[in-house]
Amino acid sequence: MTDRLQLHVHDLDVMVLTGIYSEETHLPQPLRISIAVDLDLPRRFDPESPLGESKNYLDLKHAATTALPPGVHFKLVEAVADHICETLILQDKRVARVEVKIIKLAIAEAGESIGITLVRHRR
Repeated sequence: MTDRLQLHVHDLDVMVLTGIYSEETHLPQPLRISIAVDLDLPRRFDPESPLGESKNYLDLKHAATTALPPGVHFKLVEAVADHICETLILQDKRVARVEVKIIKLAIAEAGESIGITLVRHRR
């Protein structure tokens, strides 16, 4: 069994052009995005391990925010999740698995979480 490090960024609120209904296609809507990345580990960490032995958490945040193409309308939130996964997999060969959870905040009526989770593995 291979050791892996899992990095997390939870509950990023991001405005994204997404949706299939006419009321959703003109304005960005709020999504709550959480990401978990499994990173292959080459060795153990010691007190002097440099950042390059791990991954910068801000890379995860970037994939869910500034790496989303501005002005592009994603019909499905699944496509948003897929774009985030591909960004992270292409960015670092050590990324073995990406899990993206997206909650559509605008459709909640009583504080419930309605959305999807997409998991991609490096092929």
